[in-house]
Amino acid sequence: MEVPTLEIKKSSVVANKIAAPQVVQCKSKKTTPDGGGYGTGRRKNSIARVWVRPGKGRIIVNNKDFSVYFPRETYRTSIMQPFVDTNTTGQFDVMCTTKGGGTTGQAGAIVHGIARALDCISTDFHAILRKGGFLTRDARVVERKKYGKRKARKSTQFSKR
Repeated sequence: MEVPTLEIKKSSVVANKIAAPQVVQCKSKKTTPDGGGYGTGRRKNSIARVWVRPGKGRIIVNNKDFSVYFPRETYRTSIMQPFVDTNTTGQFDVMCTTKGGGTTGQAGAIVHGIARALDCISTDFHAILRKGGFLTRDARVVERKKYGKRKARKSTQFSKR
């Protein structure tokens, strides 16, 4: 039985000179030509596509102002939290489209997308966003219903007699 051998081809680089490492941009980090970034956020069953661009601080969600789309103050403060932590409040405009799930999931998906987009814009933000927990995808989803049960875990009422 023959053992296959690996042939190593020498490149055209001279032994004394070391070639500069090629910088390959990560697929998840997408920048835009105008100095902005793109990020996809996910939470529960919601998906948000988020574009962050330099601007005056406007946030548009599904072609509506985010204060109209999210009437609860808690959702609006959570969406603004990545900007507050990175000290960039009012410096970037956000345009996002979101679908699936409910308002809580959509707000969480937008936060995740904004954090990913800010991470694309500057590497200085990465440590701050990671420490705040904005870059981690929250994997908790609704548990499926099982047969013989009323919900995922709730049983029918037990009757002894």
